[in-house]
Amino acid sequence: MRETVVSTPFGRRPMTLALLARQVANKEIPSRDTSKWQVFQHVREAREHLGATDRSLAILNALLSFHPEAILSTKTGTIVWPSNEQLCGRANGMSLATLRRHIAILLDCGLILRRDSPNGKRFARKGEGGSVVQAYGFDLAPLLTRAEEFRRMAETIVAERQALKVLREQLTICRRDIVKLIGSGRDGNVPQNWDDLEERYRDVIARLPRKATKPLMETINADLDALRLEITNALKSFVNAADLSRSESQSETHKQESNPDSQSESKIDFRKRIEASLELRTSPRPRNPSKPVLPLTVVLDACSNLRGLAQGGEIRDWRGFSAATTVVRSMLQITPSTWQDACVSLGEQQAAVTLGAIYQRSEQIGNPGGYLRTLSRRAKAGHFTPAPMIMALRRNGTELIDTAMSVEQPASEPTEHAPMIEEIPISDALLRSLAQSHTLRSKMRRNLIRP
Repeated sequence: MRETVVSTPFGRRPMTLALLARQVANKEIPSRDTSKWQVFQHVREAREHLGATDRSLAILNALLSFHPEAILSTKTGTIVWPSNEQLCGRANGMSLATLRRHIAILLDCGLILRRDSPNGKRFARKGEGGSVVQAYGFDLAPLLTRAEEFRRMAETIVAERQALKVLREQLTICRRDIVKLIGSGRDGNVPQNWDDLEERYRDVIARLPRKATKPLMETINADLDALRLEITNALKSFVNAADLSRSESQSETHKQESNPDSQSESKIDFRKRIEASLELRTSPRPRNPSKPVLPLTVVLDACSNLRGLAQGGEIRDWRGFSAATTVVRSMLQITPSTWQDACVSLGEQQAAVTLGAIYQRSEQIGNPGGYLRTLSRRAKAGHFTPAPMIMALRRNGTELIDTAMSVEQPASEPTEHAPMIEEIPISDALLRSLAQSHTLRSKMRRNLIRP
């Protein structure tokens, strides 16, 4: 037989009772085979419970790479004998001092054993055919002996980690629900001490550390579930009470109206006529937003500045007109809420025409957004349409602000005879309305100038 020495003395560690017990326990290696990388994966999952570190596992990975087979068994042997330089190289250039410190950790964790030669060197004696007869170095037998233990430990840790993840998700959902329920109760003026409930919620959350254990997470989740149930029951009670009151009121009203002796048919018809009359007086003037205020040619003549914002300098249809007013909204800093309110009050197309008229005289308007909101409020009351604004811009360059705000009478819906252009006949009613507007504007100016 020939003797091959592949390492230098590594350094002696005192034999403790724990190391001696591990060596005795690993003398009887089980006959079953184990994948070395599978058992390494289990050890990596359970490293915190075993007391191993990331660097010590890097050394264990390097030691396993020196084992020639993918299977750990008694037939292939469990001892490897790499030199310190080879171990440092495969452990990503780890220093020798660090190597020794983390090999000691592997020994303390019972993941490897040391098989020392008489001279303290790591080597192997090979016989005929290159088979290893005797080897001295690091024994990987604990990985084979404790493979089942490592597997159960890894499965338990993975299950606990998954359970902890589920608890965290439940905690997040419960916290979000409680915050929303408290906000809904306050917004709905539900009679409840919401400040006290919010303080209790904060006290429970304050007990949650940055890294919580499973028992603590279960306790906090139970407390939050109880608090959420209490808030939910309070809201349900309030809603049920409101529904019951509403149902009783509707039932009583139904009984009174369904009694044939209480009211005669003539009285019922009279009441309906009164209600319809009140509805017509109090409701805003009905509008049809789908119809344009004026023909597009009339609007473009009055709002000529919009042509410069269109692609190609020409607006051919209402779609192109709306696209140009979209640019105007950005230029005049019209907020989305203001524009939405204008579209609801006037209709999208009439709102676009109004905005085009405002842009035509934007130099004379200090706050276009506020001005558009004022016109929207007047339109809700049925006291404004953009037709007089457009006609004022076409006639004599009348200032926009005075003309629009001077229309006090409810404006009529544009009809076939409404567009007031030179090629189309102008109705007498609209001429009288414009004359009244000019007269009112003149009076307002005289009052402003009068000392």
